[in-house]
Amino acid sequence: MTLTAPARTAPPPAPPGRAPGARRAWRKASPYAYIAPFFTLFAAFGLFPLLYTAYVSLYRVELQTPGDMQWRGLGNYTALFGDEFFWISLRNTFTIGVLSTVPQLAMALGLAHLLNHRLRGRTFFRTAMLLPYATSVAAATLVFSQLYGRDFGLVNYVLGLAGIDPVDWQTGTFASQAAVSTIVIWRWTGYNALIYLAGMQSIPHELYEAAEMDGASRWRQFLHVTLPGLRPTIVFTAVVSTIGATQLFGEPLLFEGSLSGGISHQYQTLGLYMYEQGWGFFHLGRAAAVAWVMFLLIVLLVGANALIARRRTRKEAGR
Repeated sequence: MTLTAPARTAPPPAPPGRAPGARRAWRKASPYAYIAPFFTLFAAFGLFPLLYTAYVSLYRVELQTPGDMQWRGLGNYTALFGDEFFWISLRNTFTIGVLSTVPQLAMALGLAHLLNHRLRGRTFFRTAMLLPYATSVAAATLVFSQLYGRDFGLVNYVLGLAGIDPVDWQTGTFASQAAVSTIVIWRWTGYNALIYLAGMQSIPHELYEAAEMDGASRWRQFLHVTLPGLRPTIVFTAVVSTIGATQLFGEPLLFEGSLSGGISHQYQTLGLYMYEQGWGFFHLGRAAAVAWVMFLLIVLLVGANALIARRRTRKEAGR
């Protein structure tokens, strides 16, 4: 028996109006054309303002005469680091960030753990979690500023029932920082709880069944199954909360309505300090320098979080 190779079929003809070379070129270029709109918008509204802000930070620019730019080099940065109020705002940013981020993530983790079990009305509770996040920053801050009023605030009224003297929440250093932190906690706890809940539901149920067969209690299951499975999610929320705490602006601005963040700058954050320099004192060059210091600080904090998480992962992998 002799076998004959089948005759080769001719390739289909190219569509009219497009040569084979043009078709291959379009096939290679089409993925870049699909993602081009995103990168175009990012370059126009993200990358260009960032680079232009760095350029402006090297000049003396006033809000009244933005076209009159005088070269200062690093003069804005040296003046910034020599300003006492800059270091006060940096310290306040760190303090308010810790007071708001740590309780917020801890409460969100606990709420997500409760919602992960079968409860009546779980859909209602999950929807209610997002209501504070959907509330306007201005509306929430104005309501909390009334609650923390010194003479007629509800918080001082409740403290008075317990025999505690009224607290001046808008004048005291720690009291005002704690008050601003509660606004941030109220707005973002439910949002982070839903993120943790989504992460918990992605953990295989077989791990819980195996732990239960080994006699592990609910608390042991949470420590040795839930938390290790949520580690990437916890790192993500910690990074996002750190960025948000560094850029905190609306809550301290509207809490009392002053750019200085209180009488003695007791709760002025870096975002509020930048706004005061640019639109309060009209120093756009120094405001741009503050913006770049905030950007470098965020990069440093995010890098530190990533380094700690990577070392923790390597340490547990080597066990």
